[in-house]
Formats: sequence, C-alpha cells, structure tokens
Amino acid sequence: MIFSTEYFNTLFANLLIHIQHAFSNPATYFQIFFILAIYLCAYLLARKIRHSFGLNAEQDPEHSHPVQKLISRIGIVFYPLLAIILLKITTEISEHIQYTAWIINTAYVIAVILFFYSCITAFVSHSFISGLFKWLGLPTLILHLTGYLPEVIQVLEDISLNVGNVGISAYGLGRVLIFGALLFWLGRVSNSFGKEIIRKQESIDIRTREVFTKLFEVGLFCVISLLLLNVMGINLTALAVFGGAVGVGLGLGLQSIASNFISGIIILLDRSLTVGDFVELDDGSKGYVREFRMRYAVLETFDGKDIVVPNEKFISSLFINWTHKDPKQRFRVDFSVPYATDVRAMVEFIKVAVAEHPQVISGEDIPIEERPDCEIDSFGDSGINMFVEFWISGVDDGKNRVGGDLMLIILETLKANGIEIPFPQREVTILNPQANKRAEV
Repeated sequence: MIFSTEYFNTLFANLLIHIQHAFSNPATYFQIFFILAIYLCAYLLARKIRHSFGLNAEQDPEHSHPVQKLISRIGIVFYPLLAIILLKITTEISEHIQYTAWIINTAYVIAVILFFYSCITAFVSHSFISGLFKWLGLPTLILHLTGYLPEVIQVLEDISLNVGNVGISAYGLGRVLIFGALLFWLGRVSNSFGKEIIRKQESIDIRTREVFTKLFEVGLFCVISLLLLNVMGINLTALAVFGGAVGVGLGLGLQSIASNFISGIIILLDRSLTVGDFVELDDGSKGYVREFRMRYAVLETFDGKDIVVPNEKFISSLFINWTHKDPKQRFRVDFSVPYATDVRAMVEFIKVAVAEHPQVISGEDIPIEERPDCEIDSFGDSGINMFVEFWISGVDDGKNRVGGDLMLIILETLKANGIEIPFPQREVTILNPQANKRAEV
C-alpha cells in the first residue's frame, strides 16, 4: 500500500470529524467530569488513609518497623491505585448497563500504565530488573490492556524451534524471561523483608530468630523454584516419578551441605552458640561469632580476619565458648619478687593497684571471690613466683586488652615500693680450693 499525501489528509480529516463529533456530544463532557470526580475522591480518600496510619510524606520511616516502611512506600502510590480501582469499577458498571464509556476506558488504560511505571520506579532498585520490566513488562501490559496480546502471543508461538521432542518458542522464552525476573525480584525482596521482620521480634530470643530466618529462607527458595519450574512448563507430577532417585543422589552428593545446615539449626535450637559469643576452636582459632549462614558461621578475629567455620564443626568437635552464660571472665598475670620481699605487705598494695584499673571488676559490693587477688604460686630458683587473678567483663584481648596494662601497673608499683624483679642467678662453690691452687702451679 502506497501512503500518499491525500491518504494522510483524508485520515486527518476523519480524525477531526470524530473529535468534533465527540466534543459535540454531551456524554463526552459527562465522562470527563466523572473522571475528574473519581480522581478527586481518590485523592481525598488516599489523604485520609495516609493521615490515619501516619504515612505523611514528611515523615522518615528509615528506622521504623519493616511493615511500617513497606506501608509508607505503598502510600506513595496509594492515590493512583485508588483511582485505578474506582475507574475499573466504573467501566464494569458501564459495560453492565451497556453504556459506551470509551473516555473512561481510555483513562483507565492510561492510569494502569502510569501506575505500573511508577511502581517500577518506586520499588525496583535493581537496574537490570527495572530495565527488564520497562522494556518487556510495560509493552506486554499495553498489549494486554488494548486487547492485542492474544494476536502477539500467537505470532510468537509460531516462531519456534524443535529439538527432538522438545519445542522452544519465542513466546516460551519471553514468558520465562519476564516471569523469571519477576520471581527473582520477588524472592530477593521477600527474603530481605521477611528476615528483617523476624529479627525485629524482640519477644523471641536471638537464637530462635536465627532459626526462623533460615527456615524462611529455605522455604522461600523452594516456593520460588517450584513456581519457576511451573512457568517453564515443566510438569511437576513427572518430577515425582524419579524424585526419589534424584533425592538419594543429591543426598549422597550434598550430604556435607545438608549436614552443615542441620547442624546450624541444632546449634541455634540448643542455644550452645549465638551471635556475639567469643569462641575458641580445638585448633586454636578464636574470635567473635558475627553471623550464621545456612552452611557456616563467621568468626571475626581481633586482627580483622573472618574465619569461616562449617556448622558441623561445632557439633562434632570441641570448642570453648568464653561468653556463653556470663560475659565475665577471670584472667591471670604472673610475676616474680625477690625472697627478701615483705610478701604480705606487697600482696596488699598490688591488689589495690590492680583494682584501680577501670576494666577490672572490683569494689566492696563485689563478692570477695571476684575481687582482684594476689597469691604465691611457687618458690623459684631466683625469687618467689607470684600471680594476680582478676575478673573483667569480656575477653582480655582486642579492644578489651587488660593484661598488658596490669603488667605495666604491677611493674611500676613494685618499683615505687623499692622491689625489683629478680633475674636468674647462679652460685658457684669451689669444694677444694687448695687442690685448685696446686694445679695452677
């Protein structure tokens, strides 16, 4: 077909005639007035709901509950959503009474498209997923609203490739791509949202919350996987036929992963380990438990390293939990004094000096067994071996390093009282000095 100038002139003239006829019809103005009334009602209703739930735009829900933050974000698109609902109700009523409300129908289509675009902008932060929704999801929505989607689907189904008994069509690939991206985004958002809600439940102890977050993550992964398989057109009933054999194979191949996952749940349920505990493994590795994963736990050492420990190791191996029941710990500092020292007097002023350290637990209100104590350990070759025991809250390392400070305090206190740290001494006795003199001659 050749599109000449006369063709476009005729088309433009017919368009003007239709526009003139539409605006000369009183029903057109009635529909426009009705659309304005719908948007006004939607605006007033949305404003009332936002004020009732405290969802004003000037409020900052950054540090509020996750549900409150979600409702606040929904409040941004609440007004156009209400307008769409009211427009849809109006179109359904007009079709029921057989009234041609083409302007209202057009307004409904435009409102849905704009609402979909605003939702992508407001809720989808991932650039790839956002672009996929805009360039594939938005045209699909337009085709659906305008009624051309079935014809496009038929054309895409005709573009196919058969590989053996498997048929691959352009429509199938597009469907998997769109719905797969949607499920991926929903799974990611739901996982973060669900974990945040569970961890906000302060009435539940932290161990139980960690168990629930793991179970929620696994359950959500299974649901998303099943939905994706269904979108791909894979018959889930057929999977049940060889599901047992596949399960046995996966159990043998992934038994280590399954063991670590089950071990993590057991650890959290029996409350033997939790986030924030300071643990020491049987191989000498030690650090604070910073987080639990499905397969491992992360220990952060004092020098900034992260140690990844499989959960199974906490079940099958010996480890020391320094802060499991009580954060208070007892430590010891050793030193020596000469035999000529007045030990009784020295013990008292060493106790006083150690108790003055701000991190050492001391005071009259503290039980006597938890106050700083200085005692004789043994009698050495060069002096009396002493030790000081003290209690602190936490571990004597990292930010809470106390032992080095106390050694310096003890040294300065001994020097201030005229006591020196003895050094190794040896006495040599000559048994027969006369014989040695004759031998020299």
